[in-house]
Amino acid sequence: MSQEHSKEERSNDRTGLTSVVEALCNDKHNTSRIGLVRGGNRKRLTLPNRELIIDMVESLRSVLFPTFFSDWDLSHESLHFYVGATLDKVLHTLQEQVKRALCFASDKDPRLRHDCDERAATITSAFLAKLPGLRELLISDVEAAFEGDPAVLHAEEIIVCYPGLRAITDFRLAHELYLLDVPLVPRIITEFAHGLTGIDIHPGATIGRHFFIDHGTGIVIGETCRIGDSVRIYQGVTLGAKSFPLDEDGNPIKGIARHPIVEDNVIIYSGATILGRITIGNGSVIGGNVWLTKSVPANSQVAQTQAKQMIFEEGGGI
Repeated sequence: MSQEHSKEERSNDRTGLTSVVEALCNDKHNTSRIGLVRGGNRKRLTLPNRELIIDMVESLRSVLFPTFFSDWDLSHESLHFYVGATLDKVLHTLQEQVKRALCFASDKDPRLRHDCDERAATITSAFLAKLPGLRELLISDVEAAFEGDPAVLHAEEIIVCYPGLRAITDFRLAHELYLLDVPLVPRIITEFAHGLTGIDIHPGATIGRHFFIDHGTGIVIGETCRIGDSVRIYQGVTLGAKSFPLDEDGNPIKGIARHPIVEDNVIIYSGATILGRITIGNGSVIGGNVWLTKSVPANSQVAQTQAKQMIFEEGGGI
């Protein structure tokens, strides 16, 4: 064994692997700066498990729409057993991942250091109680897509195929966890959906019922964005921030409202960029490729030329 180990070390030396390993493992400044390792008596860092969370979201989708995403041939009798068994698995997975997230956050902020297990159990129960209401919301989103897209022939097509509904489903699940003050887990969920669909919705955004994303690729919806009911958004739309204040150390100040408010019954066409804490009034239509940094009243219709004129009259852009 010692000879084999010696041969392996010599091989590593020839490829330069040994020096790379040493440099990575002995870079104490950088590894401690971003929490890669722990020193002294501090506990080992255990983050939520991304793969388990993604698998849990798939289980939740199969509970919300069991006849679409379950492998079972479900009858009325077996449906109750399937939903119960799946939710039991979700409960245990979610509680463990929430506990890990809470313990991670409490290590960063000593004010949060109290019983992570008990808090995780309470949060998990509160989240599961939200599922019937979440399904009702998602059904309204399916209805919005069916009403808003002439290309779709059956509502089932939206549930199975549409990336917009997938992104909205994952967002709505993540948003409930965000409201329950769960760290990390909501972002894991929405960023996975972002990678799948190209639709980036921060879990902190607020989105009303009957929401329709058409096509969807390239949509960005920021953390403090507020979207009302019966809103339709097309591909390439950005609901973002103009800028944000910095603290005395030059770091961004967190938690301030910096994204648009989109009121009910608004349509935003492809490529529009809407920035800052401005309000798009009820019933407005924002045209394609518009760049907008000023509020518009209810029932406005804004095209590119109008948006440019608004910027000129106000004395400059962003």
